[in-house]
Amino acid sequence: MDLRFTAEEQAFRQELRIFIDANLSPDTRDRLRRGEMPTKQDIVTWQRTLNARGWATPSWPREFGGPGWSPVQRLIFLEETGSAPAPELLSFNVNMIGPVLIQFGTPEQQQRFLRRAANVDDWWCQGFSEPGAGSDLASLRTAARRDGEHYVVTGQKTWTTLAQHADWMFCLVRTDPQAKKQEGISFLLLDMNSPGVTVRPIRLIDGSRHVNEVFLDEVRVPADQLVGRENRGWDVAKFLLSNERIGITRLGRTKERLARALEIATEIGAIDDPTLRRRFAALEVEMKALEMTQLRVVSAPRPAADKPDPFSSILKIKGTELQQAVAALLLDVAGPMALAAGPGDRVNEPDEMPDWAAPAAAQYLFARAFSIYGGSNEIQKSILAKSVLGL
Repeated sequence: MDLRFTAEEQAFRQELRIFIDANLSPDTRDRLRRGEMPTKQDIVTWQRTLNARGWATPSWPREFGGPGWSPVQRLIFLEETGSAPAPELLSFNVNMIGPVLIQFGTPEQQQRFLRRAANVDDWWCQGFSEPGAGSDLASLRTAARRDGEHYVVTGQKTWTTLAQHADWMFCLVRTDPQAKKQEGISFLLLDMNSPGVTVRPIRLIDGSRHVNEVFLDEVRVPADQLVGRENRGWDVAKFLLSNERIGITRLGRTKERLARALEIATEIGAIDDPTLRRRFAALEVEMKALEMTQLRVVSAPRPAADKPDPFSSILKIKGTELQQAVAALLLDVAGPMALAAGPGDRVNEPDEMPDWAAPAAAQYLFARAFSIYGGSNEIQKSILAKSVLGL
């Protein structure tokens, strides 16, 4: 298999770089290079900039507003925007609800939601995990009963990422409590401004508010906001969870973080430590191996949507492990300086404290979640054990 990029693909990469340099705010790029999280406005502004160019929905078919890119072009796009670094596209809109509505939505749902999702006129969140039903989604207990032309939804969701910004939630609910665990589940589109919706923040160890609890108390959802068939929402959920394997490694962003760590280590003289140099070299080798694996995956035929994708599991496991390893390396490079409080919170820290030091600790702490969300790495290993090893 020839894993080299063609001349056309190399030209496409150059086109992307020119566009990013011309359109990405220098302030946004600088803050992301320091390790700060993008703001809501950063994400919205960048996605709308890409959408005006026709690039905000890389994996959508052309007839639904996508650019019609090949898998390799989509991979190049994600690498270049990640290594810029630019804010990530809002995955809930682009990689989740968009493809779901393209595959399962009615024409009315597609007309109503797709263009708004691409332009982030609506900000979506994912209502899957519940207390006691995280990795085992089939154990969910949020219930929806039919009442005329509405479903009435009662229950609780948790770890709901960025729900504090969301206008809409795509939500798994149990519509037949008598059915087996993976049956009797439906997929609803729920307006977050509906009466009965309460969003409560969960403060994370890094001090951020990234995830939330969402309480649903007799929330009325119009029946025409059911996606797919009633009691067949598990089919929709499986499609959503297996849909986007290109870019799952976040390799572009990890490369940028490693390059930044090397730059800092060189600047402060830490790179003179041979043990640290070996760590840098080992991570470079591992990232190159993952890059080759990712190219093989995007060139391979896609498995059926109703079956676990072992390739996605491989990329997810190794990609998140490398993200965590690079975050740990940057923390070690920062050393005691990583204990500095964030801007505006300093009391006794000297003014000359480097602006990259404080975010290093927050990055490391936040990165612990990478191997959990999106299907924990333990679940991914179980998929590999069954589908590849036959255990």
